[in-house]
Amino acid sequence: MNLPPYQLVETPHAWQACLENLQREPRLAIDLEANSMYAYRERVCLIQISTISQDYIIDPVKELDLDGLGVIIANPAVEKVFHAAEYDLLLLKREYGWTLNNLFDTMWAARILGYERYGLANLLELLYQVKLNKRYQKSNWCKRPLSPDQLIYAQHDTHFLFRLRDHFAAELQEANCLEEAHEIFAEQTQVTPNNHHFNPDSFWSINGASDLTRPQQAILKVLNIYRDQEARRRNLPLFKVLSNKTLLQLAQDAPRSFNQLNRVHGMTWGQIRRYGDRILEVIAAGKHASPPKRPKRVKRPSDQALNRYEKLHQWRKTRARKRGVESDVIISRHTLWDIAEQNPHTPDDLAHVDSVGKWRLQAYGQEILDVLHGAVNRKREVTKVRSD
Repeated sequence: MNLPPYQLVETPHAWQACLENLQREPRLAIDLEANSMYAYRERVCLIQISTISQDYIIDPVKELDLDGLGVIIANPAVEKVFHAAEYDLLLLKREYGWTLNNLFDTMWAARILGYERYGLANLLELLYQVKLNKRYQKSNWCKRPLSPDQLIYAQHDTHFLFRLRDHFAAELQEANCLEEAHEIFAEQTQVTPNNHHFNPDSFWSINGASDLTRPQQAILKVLNIYRDQEARRRNLPLFKVLSNKTLLQLAQDAPRSFNQLNRVHGMTWGQIRRYGDRILEVIAAGKHASPPKRPKRVKRPSDQALNRYEKLHQWRKTRARKRGVESDVIISRHTLWDIAEQNPHTPDDLAHVDSVGKWRLQAYGQEILDVLHGAVNRKREVTKVRSD
């Protein structure tokens, strides 16, 4: 499908004119492109914004003063339409400090309605017979210049969002799910970005780290530190320096030569030429390092809380199956744990579990309390039988 011409915004003058137009709009369709696969710390590389009459592609790499957009993002009187907003909102929060109000997320709308395939490309093809070219999905969006084809690809991400939004709003209204959707949309805006500060003990999160010997763990720690330093220096994501699996095998095998490095999973000759000498030095130093302290164990929930959680988890699966949606549409795993740990006994108690939300409280509150009470009663009956 041929789209109308987009407007590329690269200069302060063009941005000021764009901003004045955006400030008059009651709703905006927004998407971002970032460079997470190409940089140590990803950044916003492109901001696509559509109004009813115009598609804008804004280039934040040009160091534009975007404060005015932040005001619009925060304005609850302006609806912002995204598809799968969470990652974009994390980027906006971390990079600019913006908090978005008044979200309509077409991905979540589709999930609430029970669509099994809810990617933007899937939905546009299903509903409008529009096929998106995924060729540029993994582009380095901060690399300049961007090609005309890349910009057209970016334009597609917002051009159809109003049409999709209105389609789903009507379906949600007909299904009596609009209030539920707005509660979920509001929850999606409450994002807390990772501060991205490097933790030298982050190696413990590598799958298999706990199974290593203590000397091997010391080597893994210094390798993990080296990888972060190298990734930061070269402005590359960690996996493009060395993968977790490669780090783990380096710690296990502790190679002492280039030939031994060549037998390590994921080590190409290019990597060996680039990093080999330093890796061998780091491994040698790690052999003399003190074994790292094991991380403190996360406090295990009580047996009673675990029992309550399992009952709630089974209820959620059954409820989702009956509705024809995925389980987290009913209620999130995080909220299930909040309920299980706080163990509310009354509707008022449940209302004080902040993550439940008003709509879910009304829709599922009594069912949740019945599940909890049933679990408690069955435990009492078992205890009584055992005592008899």
